[in-house]
Amino acid sequence: MASVTQTQPDIPLIVSDTALRSDAAPEVSVVMPCLNEADTLAVCIGKALKAFAAAGIQGEVIIADNGSTDGSQAIATAAGARVVPVPYRGYGNALMGGIAAARGRYIVMGDADDSYDFGEVPRIVARLREGYALVQGCRLETGGGTVMPGAMPFLHRWLGNPMFSWLARWWFRTPIHDIYCGLRGFTKEMYERLDQRCTGMEFATEMIIKASLYGERIAEVPITLHPDGRKAHKPHLKTFRDGWRTLRFFLLYSPRWLFLMPGLLMILVGLIGYAVAMPGLRIHGITFDAHTMLFASVAILCGYQSVVFAVFTKMFAIVENLMPETPNMNRLFKVFTLERGLFAGVLMLVIGMSLLISAVWLWWDRKFGNLDYAKTMRVVVPGATLTALGFQTVLSSFFMSVLGLRRR
Repeated sequence: MASVTQTQPDIPLIVSDTALRSDAAPEVSVVMPCLNEADTLAVCIGKALKAFAAAGIQGEVIIADNGSTDGSQAIATAAGARVVPVPYRGYGNALMGGIAAARGRYIVMGDADDSYDFGEVPRIVARLREGYALVQGCRLETGGGTVMPGAMPFLHRWLGNPMFSWLARWWFRTPIHDIYCGLRGFTKEMYERLDQRCTGMEFATEMIIKASLYGERIAEVPITLHPDGRKAHKPHLKTFRDGWRTLRFFLLYSPRWLFLMPGLLMILVGLIGYAVAMPGLRIHGITFDAHTMLFASVAILCGYQSVVFAVFTKMFAIVENLMPETPNMNRLFKVFTLERGLFAGVLMLVIGMSLLISAVWLWWDRKFGNLDYAKTMRVVVPGATLTALGFQTVLSSFFMSVLGLRRR
């Protein structure tokens, strides 16, 4: 899981003096990541401040600047926002720096490209006040949202976003229809509790998935997406690159679908192979013999290793607070102990080695001459397979015990 992003050191924050003069702590902090957004920054800040005034919200606007060179910092200050320089590049890094500096109980984050209407902020805040920890905007029609003409690329609107949103609902039980929407509100308490790690574009997805896994209260608010207002440069998103990064993140956060289900399928295929090969069945003119057993053994060994990796990954994620503990894992540790794992592994080793020794004995009985491979392979292949499985089980049992040392 650590391969998704690199955890950065604590980000030094430089807060402008004007922001420190106000003694009243704001209820809401609007945080906008910024990298050369001079075209639209003042408009976005103005909409947020106007929304605060219209709804009677005590709020602040924070611009998390990620190294702009187009004068965005001066524009933001002049428009009434607080600028927080974030030296480490990346969408997630910028938001982490801005959220860390936020003084509000509620955080509303959104891009500074004028595609989101910050006039929607009061509606999001209203749901937060109802007790929801995360309020996600939804631009897609399936969640009641609206996409203005030219606001979202065709592939994003009709393929990528719906597909990944569906996967998120299936794999992680996320109650949302727009996984990529960048306009959302959340409590700072929940954010700190989630302990997010992703420093790139996966930051937003990580928040939704972890909030769902940890059982946070999540609501969805339909919003309108407008065309990107920037002229100086193209959007930072890249369709296929970011799509792959999302899929990669989903897989890394779902050991069930990355390791467990493929592993169980391979084991099932291997067992079926053994069932037809051991008795040498002939089905529809096809004879299943020793070579089928070899293929079946490969499937079982690879599948077993995949299942073990699923357990390893889940344990590591729980220990590192990437995922919450689950009833299934708790039941596993009540049943599985180091001693039971060692017993099962040694038993497989003994049976496997016994089969291999019997094959050597048969060879010795033939004066080390030629053997009937169709016959002896029915002993050698299962023996080798059980020996390998037993050895893996012994090592895995010790490694699982090491991973479980920090469990309470």
